[in-house]
Amino acid sequence: MTEDRKSGSRAVPRGRLSRLSTFGRLAGGVAGGMLAEGARRLAQGERPRLNDLILTPGNAARLADRLAHLRGAAMKLGQMISMDAGDVLPAELSTILARLRDQAQRMPPAQLDRVLKREWGADWRRRFRHFEATPIAAASIGQVHRATLPDGRVLAVKVQYPGVADSIDADVDNVATLLRISNLLPATIDLAPLLAEAKRQLAEETDYLREGRELQRFGDLLRGDARYVVPELEAALTTPRVLAMSFVAGAPIETLVTASQADRDAAMTALIELVLRELFTFGVMQTDPNFANYRWQPDTKTLVLLDFGAARPVSAQTSDAYRRLIEAGLARDLDKVRETALETGFIGPGAATAHRPAIDRIIRAIDAAMNREGPFDFGDRAFVPVLRQEAEAMLADRAAWHVPPVDTLFVQRKVSGTALLAARLKARVQVRELAAAAITSESRHPHHALGDNEDDRSETVPRPPASLV
Repeated sequence: MTEDRKSGSRAVPRGRLSRLSTFGRLAGGVAGGMLAEGARRLAQGERPRLNDLILTPGNAARLADRLAHLRGAAMKLGQMISMDAGDVLPAELSTILARLRDQAQRMPPAQLDRVLKREWGADWRRRFRHFEATPIAAASIGQVHRATLPDGRVLAVKVQYPGVADSIDADVDNVATLLRISNLLPATIDLAPLLAEAKRQLAEETDYLREGRELQRFGDLLRGDARYVVPELEAALTTPRVLAMSFVAGAPIETLVTASQADRDAAMTALIELVLRELFTFGVMQTDPNFANYRWQPDTKTLVLLDFGAARPVSAQTSDAYRRLIEAGLARDLDKVRETALETGFIGPGAATAHRPAIDRIIRAIDAAMNREGPFDFGDRAFVPVLRQEAEAMLADRAAWHVPPVDTLFVQRKVSGTALLAARLKARVQVRELAAAAITSESRHPHHALGDNEDDRSETVPRPPASLV
């Protein structure tokens, strides 16, 4: 295993044995941390619980470091845990896992060269006028380099870490084991369907030829809408492990925090409308809400959309579930909201039976916030403590925990991540009007307008009325 501390690069463990040994060292380090912490607490006269010993800050740091070292599925799952379960996990673990979103370490140059020789041939450098060896971004599955073609066009080239695709099944199983031994999840929860879907989606995300097709699909779907720009695929340089596309400049989406209220509102209106169009019109959704997947061009007021590896079809059943919830919410029929959430799997029967008063109070709080006069103010978080307080008892009742349908989980991840970004930007958006237009548009333009063939990009999807933008 090589590591270049001066450059910050660190070779990715490629073989299954080397990755397994990393998990072994992690387990050993966690066990050592548990013994040390247990001895300390016993010396102080305490009787520590197993959960308390596992989830110490030191063990959380070991977990974050090892997942960042492995990259791939292990790190991706860590990122998903930190984004999707931050309110459920202990504060120490949640905070440290959140660092994984920015902690990926790049491949050393020699390892990068070996990968590119395998994908493009020994003389791969002749394809470019210039190829920047230092990546401009590093994430869980690959790192991105800027390159200039002989004709002067500038590309962004995403290079996959070696061994990632081959290690998905083992990495997912190992992370699941870590979750189990940490006692974070009740033994009654059946993780098998979720783990199988996680493996399937991660396998799709490592297929850069597939991502290239999704890049083209979204480019076609959004062509002509000046609010969005999608990079153009450079097919001649794209392989299953290298994705080449046009380089599109843009600032991190978080820089909008200091922009005008009008710019923040317009950007989030465009992103929320995009989620609704994915859900009700396109029949396909890019389900990774990581902020790094969006850039902002302040001069043109344009959103740059990146990374379509997590694009997945949205089933008609899932679309219908969200449509029914929106219809009940717009009608302010709170009993219907609860009943629909139970019927469609958003709420489990155990929670609905044991915690109905709390569920009803949560629904009322959301209804009151959504129906204030004017645009919905994502920066006004006054109702959030109410939700958190009501949810605490439900979360403490592990017998009531419930895993929604897998398709719903991925869609809800995108919905929740988009709302999180809107809250970060303190945006004000006409959410009710956008939602009403989206479900009305769905009746005019049937779901899955692109057909069952995910490569069929022949139809143009109409835009909702400009008055709602």
